[in-house]
Amino acid sequence: MKGAVVLRGARDGETLTGKILGEGAGFRAKLVAFKAETQGSITMTFGLTMLVLCAMVGLAVDYARFINARSQTIEATDAAVLAGARALQSNGGDQTAAQTVAQTYYTQATKNRIQVVPGSDTINFIVTDNGTAMQTQGNVKVATPFMHLAFLGTDKGKTLPLLRADGSDYSKAVLAVGGNGETNLEVSMMLDITGSMSGQKLTDMKSAASDLVNIVVWSDQSEYTSKIAIVPFAYDVRLPTSAFKLATGTTKTTSPCVVERTGTQKYTDAAPKSGQYVMVHSSASNKVTPTCDLSSSEELLPLTSDKTALLAKISGLQTEGSTAGHVGTAWAWYMLSPSWSSLWSSSSTPAAYGTDKLKKIAILMTDGEYNTSYTSYGYPVSELISGTKVTCKGSANTDCSAAQAVAQCTAMKAKGIEVYTVGFQLGGSQLAINTLSSCATDADHFYNSSTGDALKAAFRDIALKISSLYLSQ
Repeated sequence: MKGAVVLRGARDGETLTGKILGEGAGFRAKLVAFKAETQGSITMTFGLTMLVLCAMVGLAVDYARFINARSQTIEATDAAVLAGARALQSNGGDQTAAQTVAQTYYTQATKNRIQVVPGSDTINFIVTDNGTAMQTQGNVKVATPFMHLAFLGTDKGKTLPLLRADGSDYSKAVLAVGGNGETNLEVSMMLDITGSMSGQKLTDMKSAASDLVNIVVWSDQSEYTSKIAIVPFAYDVRLPTSAFKLATGTTKTTSPCVVERTGTQKYTDAAPKSGQYVMVHSSASNKVTPTCDLSSSEELLPLTSDKTALLAKISGLQTEGSTAGHVGTAWAWYMLSPSWSSLWSSSSTPAAYGTDKLKKIAILMTDGEYNTSYTSYGYPVSELISGTKVTCKGSANTDCSAAQAVAQCTAMKAKGIEVYTVGFQLGGSQLAINTLSSCATDADHFYNSSTGDALKAAFRDIALKISSLYLSQ
């Protein structure tokens, strides 16, 4: 062909142009075929998917182990703080012993827990809230190997603490009184301020009684209430003027101190009225000449939730006179008796016996033998005491002071009032021990304290025993 340059190939006379064009078409075909091939991408995608799935399964295993161990730990600490707080109620407030109980419960409860990181368990228990609560502290860790791999082998994710660092997971058991324990509480506290209580003994008593007030009276009184009455006594009991008139049936307001009651209702809480009034303390042996052994600062304080007023009353107490324990006992009862509610303002009125979710508690504290009763004029009779034998010639009620107190306690307990008695440095007096033992609800309600620390422990133990127990977190 003219003008054409034809080059022959080495095989079959194929032209170079044709060979090149042919090979180009084949290459394009191979490219199309490669593009259409999916077998390799499926394999890669499957591999990546399996890797992700394995990681997720691993993380799920770590998370499940974490949740399981956390749940077991919280259940164990809940049980431990409850056990420790119960020990506080029953062991006289021995905090070290209570902590040991809590730690033992925790150890037993975690024996079958998922394995944690060795040496990481620092959980222990402390007593808080002025000795009225048991709380967890410390932490424990669980290993998370799959999570560690997710962080590409860095130090992150090796372990996780089971409890939150802010303490919101820490179990806490609270011994709650009154409103905080979903129970209304009325406590009448008879306090001996006779001459023998002067000096350090009075200081110790004030500290012990104040401690009980701080435990028993809680700030939130909106739904349930915890109230305390203070009844100081010596020769007599001093009343507010308005209560004095109602209790004695007299219009006289000078020296508003009272002593025992005579007649058929002498050992009951029958309401005061004609024939059932209490006697005025008299300074004359042949007529009624009103007198007071106690100053205005020792005037009794009826039931109240006002902690400031209660602590101020205790702080202002002074010592006076001899020990008419039956008079103090009677007024500790009257503070709790609905029959005597007319003497007090509405905020201090005791609730009816048998009221649902109500406890009535009397605490009777003295440092010795009851040794003073009264004639029919309200004049004191000095009793002769020899061992457990007492003579009180001239007493209007025939019975001496100790016998009258026991009779009142027996009747008080029959009304459902729980009675605690606290002796302080009784000096081995069997009469005093017998009187307080007989007055108490049972042997566990009688305390014979020989030191100031023991007295404080007794009052604290009473406060804890009348507490209910709950988990606050």
